[in-house]
Amino acid sequence: MRVKTKKDRRTRVRLRQRQRVSGTPERPRLAVSRSLAHISAQVIDDRAGRTIASASSTEPAVKGRFDNGAQGGNMAGARIVGAIVAERALKEGVTRVVFDRGGFLYHGRVRSVAEAARKGGLEF
Repeated sequence: MRVKTKKDRRTRVRLRQRQRVSGTPERPRLAVSRSLAHISAQVIDDRAGRTIASASSTEPAVKGRFDNGAQGGNMAGARIVGAIVAERALKEGVTRVVFDRGGFLYHGRVRSVAEAARKGGLEF
């Protein structure tokens, strides 16, 4: 695959990373995806092919918890999404996960989701 755009590069990194990172029933995968305006996180069991828990800045329940200028496109909103996905995963009995940054740099909003999920009780 030739790298012509930033999206091509991210896709290439994501595919390479997915060769090493896989979710199991004991340690599902915490996958983060982001766009300019929104961010979402999912806890996925790849062997069963099912999503255990998820949170997105587009959900009305999540938007209701945004305050002080928090939104899906900034770090404050990413922290809220990370805390909610951790809360929902713990409710399903998941405590340990592997982190999948989805080809994005571990910086900014992606890092905020990870740190909030750790504070929320997930281990990785």
